[in-house]
Amino acid sequence: MSTILDKRIKKVVIVGGGTAGWMTAAALSKVLPSQYSEIELVESEMIGTVGVGEATIPQIATFNQLIGIDENEFMRETQATFKLGIQFQNWGQLGDSYIHPFGVFGAPIGDLPFHHYWLKMRQQGHFDRLDDFALACIAAPKSKFTRPINIEKSPLAQIVYAFQFDAGLYARYLRKLSEARGVKRTEGKVIKVNQHNENGFIKSVELNGGEQLQGDLFIDCSGFRGLLIEQTLKTGYLDWSHWLPCDRAVAVPSESKGEPAPYTRAIAKEAGWQWRIPLQHRTGNGLVYSSNFMSDETAEKSLLESLDAKPLADLNRLRFTTGRRKKCWNKNVVAIGLSSGFIEPLESTSIHLIQSGISKLIGLFPDCGFNQHTIDKYNDQSVKEIESIRDFIIAHYKATQRDDTEFWNYCRTMSVPDSLQEKLDLFKSSGRLYREGDELFSEVSWLAVLFGQNIIPEGYHPLVDTLNESALRDYMQSIKEVINRSVESMPTHMDYINEQCKAPA
Repeated sequence: MSTILDKRIKKVVIVGGGTAGWMTAAALSKVLPSQYSEIELVESEMIGTVGVGEATIPQIATFNQLIGIDENEFMRETQATFKLGIQFQNWGQLGDSYIHPFGVFGAPIGDLPFHHYWLKMRQQGHFDRLDDFALACIAAPKSKFTRPINIEKSPLAQIVYAFQFDAGLYARYLRKLSEARGVKRTEGKVIKVNQHNENGFIKSVELNGGEQLQGDLFIDCSGFRGLLIEQTLKTGYLDWSHWLPCDRAVAVPSESKGEPAPYTRAIAKEAGWQWRIPLQHRTGNGLVYSSNFMSDETAEKSLLESLDAKPLADLNRLRFTTGRRKKCWNKNVVAIGLSSGFIEPLESTSIHLIQSGISKLIGLFPDCGFNQHTIDKYNDQSVKEIESIRDFIIAHYKATQRDDTEFWNYCRTMSVPDSLQEKLDLFKSSGRLYREGDELFSEVSWLAVLFGQNIIPEGYHPLVDTLNESALRDYMQSIKEVINRSVESMPTHMDYINEQCKAPA
């Protein structure tokens, strides 16, 4: 028994705070008994965090439940609003607009996915908008929201949502939670990393005050720098900028104007896209762009001129290379967050990838033997996940008809990964989509983007023709009417926040 206990991870050192560091600390402090492992996080007030990721996807609710937080309290503490989806403007063509909703399209009809029935009706001149069959697509523009209501067979029982929150306040909230569970926070800047001579594993990190932090397992949450995973272990990085050419961003918060909407906006611009994320106390704004097609000065001017209210801070400028580490787990270092790779936040996946990395680490948590099969499995799962997300993001750029700028011409005509091209070819020919393994984005997500950007299949599943057309049309009309009545019964987004989780002024 003592031999088994001697192999346990006695000390976890998290290098870096911010959202990634404190999400990791909060989760590990919840699942690791204090007598099993000590957790210490080192961060420096001198080093800023990126801090612009404010929108999430529904999986964040699972993480919040894991670490045991009250949702209304969390929303008050982080100035959060609810999110039913993302509105995309100008992505297919200038003037286009669609919503990628959380939830489902339609209701069950026979054994086939709903959109095949819709495709047939559309070909016959009925129901030209798939959006009409998703509650989130109707409720979001009307600024309606409620959590799911337990009404049998009602669209109100199937509401799926995420959050828009202040990432800095979220990290602060998780820090308070983590420290209450025994996580030790150390203020300091890492100036040296010491390795074991025999195997290259990290032995300790040395701080600017001279303190040495030794550990068994090190979590690299140092952001783009990759202080441990890259600067020390030279893991290597795969560059995806030939598929995702945006390499810079500029961000700024602004005053709130009107009531916050329950959705995030992604507005395609001349050489990139702009986000708008409404919180309770302010609005988050940013422009992601390609420096090959737009100058920094033009980007900053474009962002500031597009604000609908007064900016609240100086511009935050970011440079990045889209891609991933060749390994997210190397020796006794696991990279979580931006240190593991980066995909632009077009579909709000940054915080999800932090959450997913933590979840995989918990499931494959090592002992001091650091079994290579365990490490390989973690890396294999990480690669599959981030590459499937990569393909989905690339699809937004590839599935455009815009030819008004050099940037959009490049995106429209570029070659894409084989995995994505195969998915697009299958969909264009027959309307079929398949979710591979644990792929993050479901059929609903792909349908929203491809239909939203005018990619209409040539055909539909032939078994649709076995249904009576008149009965099918009547049933689909009834679905549409039920959704509209359900939306009308919902409270406004702001009324719901005021009742449930209004933050202090």
